[in-house]
Amino acid sequence: MGIRTRFMIIMGILSLLILVALGWASYEFSRRAALKEAASKGEIILNYLQAQRQFFRKNQTPLISELIEKDRFYPNLMSGFAASTTTFEYFHQRMPGFMIKYAASNPLKENNRADAFETKILNQFKADPDRKEVSGTIAKNGINFFYQAVPLKVDNQNCLECHSDPAIAPKDQVAIYGSESGYNWQMDEIVANLMVYIPISEAIAQAKQTALKLLGIGAGCLLFTLFVISLFLERGVVQPLIRLNNRTEEISLGKGLDQPVVINSNDEIGSLSRAIDRLRISVARMLTRR
Repeated sequence: MGIRTRFMIIMGILSLLILVALGWASYEFSRRAALKEAASKGEIILNYLQAQRQFFRKNQTPLISELIEKDRFYPNLMSGFAASTTTFEYFHQRMPGFMIKYAASNPLKENNRADAFETKILNQFKADPDRKEVSGTIAKNGINFFYQAVPLKVDNQNCLECHSDPAIAPKDQVAIYGSESGYNWQMDEIVANLMVYIPISEAIAQAKQTALKLLGIGAGCLLFTLFVISLFLERGVVQPLIRLNNRTEEISLGKGLDQPVVINSNDEIGSLSRAIDRLRISVARMLTRR
């Protein structure tokens, strides 16, 4: 295997490794940027929902309790969970893909029941009451999401008017939702997670596409660079070495001793040509002395 071939193989392998590393770094940078943006969006949504619930509890609930009879129950007027969920449904019409869920192990509405994944997070909050948030990524129905979850604790006595004993809950509420689930809550109990799901499939796909584009551009630049290097090696290294090798063999056989070895170069090949030319002169003198 010639010098040029070995050199090109080594250069190709090293360049390929560098190219793969750059592609991976590009993908990771884009992916992390997408997750950071998703986290920012999730934080905004969480803060809005929390502010809405706070407004509902401090401003709307006292007024509604004065205007509506005790056993009447209108979910969107009297339940902060229902009101924020309905509001988010309108938001979802404008921003498809985003989801929220008040995931509870003992919910009033069955569609708020936590699945296995949400139950695992709920148990984490119960095991560590000081924990404020859990976030990460998950795939649901083939779609990748960035999720954020915060615990919801029973921190107001008004919650227990509807969620302690079904016997004292509004009769309309029991008629709508039944008496089997959503009750027996305790003060300071963590009863649910507020889950926000931010779709990131498109962003991740874009990150992969960007990485592939970088790989394609890098591969083109790599091939062009290797082609230029190959031409340089052929003209500047391989061909001069072949000429020097041929002249050295001729000199060793006593041929062409009157023809100087000349390669105009100031590098190592030039030094080698001058050394061979001195060898030619020495061999010519030795043969002349005979």
